[in-house]
Amino acid sequence: MRILIADDHDLLRDTLVMFLEAAGGFEITTAANFTDARKQIEHNEAYDLVLLDFNMPGMNGLSGLEIALKLNGGQRVALISGEATREIAEKALESGAAGFVPKTLPAKSLVNAVRFMAMGEQYAPIDFMTAVEAREPNALAEGLSQRELQVLKGLTEGKSNKEIARDLDLREPTVKLHVKTLYRKIGASNRTQAALIAREAGLF
Repeated sequence: MRILIADDHDLLRDTLVMFLEAAGGFEITTAANFTDARKQIEHNEAYDLVLLDFNMPGMNGLSGLEIALKLNGGQRVALISGEATREIAEKALESGAAGFVPKTLPAKSLVNAVRFMAMGEQYAPIDFMTAVEAREPNALAEGLSQRELQVLKGLTEGKSNKEIARDLDLREPTVKLHVKTLYRKIGASNRTQAALIAREAGLF
């Protein structure tokens, strides 16, 4: 299997080569940036797999992937990254990438992933793709109770106090009280302003 590994970190690139050579069955070429990788693809016999570092010089994110996929009549190209998010991985796969390989993958899993992709399959680790990404705490939300948040959501949806009361199974005077407290906490003087503040804060 002919593999091209393009990564600007010498240590990581050499380690990958060492893992694959130890496993056997791979003929490996390396590049230190996207320009070098592109030249290798354009001037050499087609590779079974091209492994591109998402953040190396010249890549320009997913645009580098899309260019590489079309080079020399079409290549099997996969991304490797230590920083890319699940969203980027999903977009890469949708663009036709052979896979996405996190740099945190154990050596044995990495070798298996490369072999898998070179054989024509698409690879992405299940635990990475299904992990719940940590969300930044919302400063506005932290100052409100769960019930106040529910009422505020109703306001952003343009609902009346009566409708909010029905949705939350509350009495209308209780909703009015929550609305009044909300205004004070978020610095709003009316329903429209409260809805705008909530939307600008990215709450809903």
